[in-house]
Amino acid sequence: MKTKITEMFGIEHPIIQGGMHNVGYAEMAAAVSNAGALGIITGLTLATPEALAKEIARCHEMTDKPFGVNLTFLPMFTQPPYPEFIQVIIEGGIKAVETAGRNPEQYMPQLKAAGIKVIHKCTSVRHALKAEKIGCDAVSVDGFECAGHPGEDDVPNMILLPCAADKLSIPFVASGGMADGRSLVASLAMGAEGINMGTRFIATKEAPVHENIKQALLDADELSTRLIMRPLRNTERVLNNATVEKILAIEAEKGEDLAINDIYPLVAGEQNKKVLQEGDLDAGAWSCGMVAGLIHDIPTCKELVDRIMAEAEEIIQQRLEGFLAN
Repeated sequence: MKTKITEMFGIEHPIIQGGMHNVGYAEMAAAVSNAGALGIITGLTLATPEALAKEIARCHEMTDKPFGVNLTFLPMFTQPPYPEFIQVIIEGGIKAVETAGRNPEQYMPQLKAAGIKVIHKCTSVRHALKAEKIGCDAVSVDGFECAGHPGEDDVPNMILLPCAADKLSIPFVASGGMADGRSLVASLAMGAEGINMGTRFIATKEAPVHENIKQALLDADELSTRLIMRPLRNTERVLNNATVEKILAIEAEKGEDLAINDIYPLVAGEQNKKVLQEGDLDAGAWSCGMVAGLIHDIPTCKELVDRIMAEAEEIIQQRLEGFLAN
């Protein structure tokens, strides 16, 4: 399947593995890239530019296919050394960067001068248009279904994707709720040039997370996620657990007086790492999309990608063409 996204990133299939904190290591990115999609290393998971450089080198040892790096721009007073991270990305020969979080405009000259293609994650059409304006090559349009931060507009992909298609000139991929060939075909029908998957790739054999996490995704359904930090306008979709119930109880008790410090120990990054790597499912809140309801097995990344493409081809050639009158 050839789309603007496959051509832009030099990949076989129009599927991107999104950046995922404490998941997007070399093992994950290489497995996805070797399957013909675009694997992504999550930059800030590696903590320092030096650690990211080593992870990029490890990934090059595992695959000769294109892979990218996610760089999330955080709203913090003490900023990570972003120019140094970008220099490491450049020196590592990376040609695809997924940006997320705050506007990456101040870093675009450094990225573009190196010939890097930038795809920015957006949860609204207005943000996608801004990304287009500052020179991003593509955007990942994240619907309300997505894991992590879905924004504050609560617009699902059945509406968001066609709205984006009507206004954007640059290509975009659909993110949030993506799991199978149906997801891909539906996204293409609504104007996307491919899909971005996060949660679904966690439920693969190569994903570098504890087996308890993969089993939790098998056990979950479409009603198993919750939205936390809504009063702070920093909404995050997570899989429900004992910690999430505590967070929601604190939020209900504090109401408009809620401050981040009231829940910070429960949402801190170290707790997230404990969940994903040690398998303590109640140690903290961890991002999970509603797509958990569509996860029923733990394939290899290649098995998953091949199945998605085979399903998409069957849907297009057999089901959709069958609706056309002779």
